[in-house]
Order: sequence, then C-alpha cells, then structure tokens
Amino acid sequence: MKLHELRPAKGATHKVKRIGRGDGSGHGGTSTKGTKGGQSRAGYKRKMAHEGGQMPIQRRVPKRGFKNHDRVEYKVFNLGQIEQLAAKYNLTDFTLENLYINGLVSQNDKVKILGNGELKTKLTFKVNAVSDKAKAAIEAAGSTLELVK
Repeated sequence: MKLHELRPAKGATHKVKRIGRGDGSGHGGTSTKGTKGGQSRAGYKRKMAHEGGQMPIQRRVPKRGFKNHDRVEYKVFNLGQIEQLAAKYNLTDFTLENLYINGLVSQNDKVKILGNGELKTKLTFKVNAVSDKAKAAIEAAGSTLELVK
C-alpha cells in the first residue's frame, strides 16, 4: 500500500448537500425548505421563546411580586455571636477589615449589629449600621462605636 492509494473506509464519508444550485442537483427550487411561510424566507431566524403560535409561557404565567432596587442588604451579627467571634479570632477591633481578613464577610458586604445576646468584652466597633438595643448594650459594656459608610 502506497500513500496515494489511501482512501477512507466505505461509508465513512457522505456527499455534501449543496442546496440552491439548480434543479439538476436534486436540491434546487425551494432548497429543501418547503413552500411558503416564514421559515422558507431569506433571513429567517427563530424568535426566542416562540411556541408556534401558542401563547408563550412568559405571557401565560401571571406576574407576581416586586423587587426593591434601593434595598440595602446587611450581613448581620448579634452581640452573642460577636462575643464568640472575639474569643475565637482574638479580636479587639470589630471592623470590616478584620471580618474580611478572617473570612466572615466579603469585601463589599455591609455589616449591621443587632442586640440579641450579651456583650462582656470591650471592643472597638467600626460597622455600617447598628440597632438601638445593640448601641445601648455596646455603650454599657464600655466599647466604642463608629459608623462607617
């Protein structure tokens, strides 16, 4: 066997369907697209979510709810949790940077402190928001609080 005698195995290759090249090709005339209708026309592109004339699902299903784009999402910490976290991570400052370094919040998260639990350790707080009850408990424990934007 020589290099010029190599051929693909029988049945491994198929004849290319060349459409729209005249009636002699067997694929002329309507070019295998059938007759009439949008799908036979030039430039036809199926629309997304098209269901063949049936009412599309996004129009059949009713709209529900409301999403407030001005809502501010906070990562919430209770005073009881803060007490445990301060002991676990040896925190003296409860700041956004310390929380991020210890993997407790993401870089762009906003932090809010809530008043559930008790605070016994003296800490320095630099957070985005705090509830009234938590603020009173922090001041009672002798800790300092600073709100950052």
